[in-house]
Amino acid sequence: MSKKSLKVVDKKLRLLSEYAEFSVNVNSVVGSAIRAPEDALVITRRALDLGLSSTMGLIHDGSGRLQPLSDRQQDVYQQIERLKKPFYTAAHYNRFHKNLALGLPNEWSCRAGSRYLYICEDGLVHYCSQQRGYPGVPLESYTTDDIRREFSTPKPCAPYCTVGCVHRVSTMDFWRSPQEIVVGRRSSVVSHTHD
Repeated sequence: MSKKSLKVVDKKLRLLSEYAEFSVNVNSVVGSAIRAPEDALVITRRALDLGLSSTMGLIHDGSGRLQPLSDRQQDVYQQIERLKKPFYTAAHYNRFHKNLALGLPNEWSCRAGSRYLYICEDGLVHYCSQQRGYPGVPLESYTTDDIRREFSTPKPCAPYCTVGCVHRVSTMDFWRSPQEIVVGRRSSVVSHTHD
């Protein structure tokens, strides 16, 4: 965790807005560990004012559990959601964040390890930054078979997952490859195709 003042962050955002030759997205977070959720709204507005894209993330508490947002956090969440956003961000919020903000699970098939790879400093492929150790395979030996296997592997953390980039890369499968529906400990495949 790093703590930065708005004054320091604002200077960096202005420099990025003026000089960056790549797309810049500013992700603000709300959740149980955030004491001043209004800061996320300030940063979101500033990023959009500077022409940068902005997303919002939800974070777990210190024990790793997702808690429903408080009334104060819900108010900030709603204000950020109403700000003009690209389509993919709005779709992402509507599909996942609304349930998570209420502490409710989502039914979806996580494509981490397939459409999304998290590679740590040791060169190992993990599902994501929050699920290190799975599958824990060196990148140089990660094959197409691994990608195909992980495409269909149910992830027990998926219902309460807050990792936005994994949600976004998995979203296309709602249209392209129908999802597995997970009910309790059973999982039934509606349709299974690989393009």
